[in-house]
Amino acid sequence: MNPAAVAPTSHLDRLLARLEDARCRSEELFKIVLPSALYDRPVPERHRIIFYLGHLEAFDWNLLSAPLGLSSFDPGFDKLFAFGIDPVDGGLPTDQPKDWPAVERVREYGNRLRETLDGALRELAVKDPQLESLERGRLLEVAIEHRLMHSETLCYMLHQMPVARKLSQPAPAPRFTPARGVRCVEIPAGTATLGLARSENGPFGWDNEFEEHRVHVPTFAIGTYNVTNRDFLQFMRDGGYTRRSLWSDSAWDWITAENRSHPSFWIPEGYSWNYRGMFAEIPLPAEWPVYVSHDEASAYAKWAGKELPSEAEWHRAAYGTRSGVERAYPWGADAPTARRGNFDFERWDPVPVGSYPEGNSDYGVADLLGNGWEWTRTPFEPFPGFQAFSFYPGYSANFFDGNHFVMKGGSPRTAACMLRRSFRNWFQPHYPYVYAKFRCVEH
Repeated sequence: MNPAAVAPTSHLDRLLARLEDARCRSEELFKIVLPSALYDRPVPERHRIIFYLGHLEAFDWNLLSAPLGLSSFDPGFDKLFAFGIDPVDGGLPTDQPKDWPAVERVREYGNRLRETLDGALRELAVKDPQLESLERGRLLEVAIEHRLMHSETLCYMLHQMPVARKLSQPAPAPRFTPARGVRCVEIPAGTATLGLARSENGPFGWDNEFEEHRVHVPTFAIGTYNVTNRDFLQFMRDGGYTRRSLWSDSAWDWITAENRSHPSFWIPEGYSWNYRGMFAEIPLPAEWPVYVSHDEASAYAKWAGKELPSEAEWHRAAYGTRSGVERAYPWGADAPTARRGNFDFERWDPVPVGSYPEGNSDYGVADLLGNGWEWTRTPFEPFPGFQAFSFYPGYSANFFDGNHFVMKGGSPRTAACMLRRSFRNWFQPHYPYVYAKFRCVEH
């Protein structure tokens, strides 16, 4: 598709350019998987990789075809590739590679969907320049961000694959470990503004980002840096995984049933540890943030005599200022760039904590955006005034079950558009494959 075929200054032109960029991001991932590995299932709770090759195109079609007046040419594939699996949903899939269509058929399906959608979108530029039939462009925003989300969550799966099943990519230049300052900072009592204000022409947000509201946050202290692999090793050496008192009932059931005794990104190597990077197994990087499940982060915090921050506390540390004015980003109003943090597909793995001092908040808290999502202790629930998307009613509402927790921030593979202050991510507490780090608070 050539987005320039549309009026170069139109809203649709900008959306189509972003959609094409998002497509390139997802294609980049499928290209690093060896053809023989496309039917692998790197994470037991997830679909095989072949599903996602079809899902990204089917989602766009299922979302956009009706508003564009298009008829399906393969209803079976539209349904087969419609929905993924919520990780740890109570059962593991049992399908076999032979149960899935051939790669060639899936690619043909996806190519035809793209060509048909792109042609209809070009025609729309003339008939409906305000994009009223696409809810003023909101449906395209959904398609773009959905694909970018999968460009991250697919990495969680690919990260678990043996290195030999992937084609390595050029490694970015390493960053030097900075000199770190104080390990904890006090955040004075103040207001945290959560969510987005609803308006017809306002910025895009997912349904769970609305409505904007303010929360009073009492004084608390928060870790300036994320808990590192080195820190977490101390927890393990002190018997963290064997001390029942540190774990909730469901967490204890999980680690005992799964025989878990270390983070999923760590690999035992004699009396030491290696780290599972995306393209290489390396000695455990002591100063990288530790990636763990919510259960493991909560157990560490309890061991340390602290707890995870609430969503509002995290916001206060990230966007609050000593003057009382809240910022758009921790560092200020400027858009995210590579100087501010490890995000927007810049790298495949983390870097040492504190590597981006230009991304610090006004209170000096480091790495709030990038280098890994951050767990909070806040269950994923609707904000006051929540309204489900009419075209995707279950996007958030299906997960308001008390069994998911809010994550904030972003990872190395999080797109810049989803670094906005109101964006909320969430996962179940037992899922160990997310690029999720944490820091602790004291009251």
